[in-house]
Amino acid sequence: MIDTHAHLDALDDPDGAVERARSAGVSRIVSIGTDPVSWAQTLDIVDRHANVYLGAGLHPHEATPTSDLAELPRLLQHPKVVALGEIGLDYYRDYAPRDAQAKLFVYQLGLAKQADLPVVIHNRAADEDTSSILRQWFDGGTVILHCFSSAPLLEEAIVRGWYVSFAGNVTYRNADDLRAAARAVPAELILAETDCPYLSPQPVRGKTNEPAFVVHTLATLAEAREEDPHALAAQIDANATAAFRLP
Repeated sequence: MIDTHAHLDALDDPDGAVERARSAGVSRIVSIGTDPVSWAQTLDIVDRHANVYLGAGLHPHEATPTSDLAELPRLLQHPKVVALGEIGLDYYRDYAPRDAQAKLFVYQLGLAKQADLPVVIHNRAADEDTSSILRQWFDGGTVILHCFSSAPLLEEAIVRGWYVSFAGNVTYRNADDLRAAARAVPAELILAETDCPYLSPQPVRGKTNEPAFVVHTLATLAEAREEDPHALAAQIDANATAAFRLP
């Protein structure tokens, strides 16, 4: 099994979390850095663990006229950087001006094209603009829709071959719409993640999330799809290997 999206730099004991994940059957982790500080912190973790990889990008909350991107093009050349992200648009929080978010999004999609990397997409309340920008600026590239919660995007995601990644919120009692989406995703496009330290799955809700807990998300996805959990874990592992080009 693989956790495709974790913020290990935000955990008190990232090394312990990596070991607990391994004990739980999570063989690989893609850890996300969303600003220059977390890029450096996550890279330090990545360098200590053979089974941890880095996705690096500037989060839309950080979109300002003075956004610090100087290090990013160089960082993307690191052999264990496997994605650019999370990047995208957030019209729910609106912590940054929308035009600045869009400019940052487009610029980073260009970097991903140059580096030949997949992109991990953050999208909150911005379905139309997210899909429009991806169609215009990243057509044909590998797209991972992180922490999927946008049912209106599902049909387009399937048509365009975008990966759909489900986090711990798919396990919540009122998340029938997410479980319905999970049933509709083709086997070759489904992924699972923790988004740790956030969105702890229902069985451990209230605890700090960590990669080992992705097994609870897997169990819910398997139940919703009426599939064997071991078979689904193998499928997700294969999908993640293809999406992130993991060894």
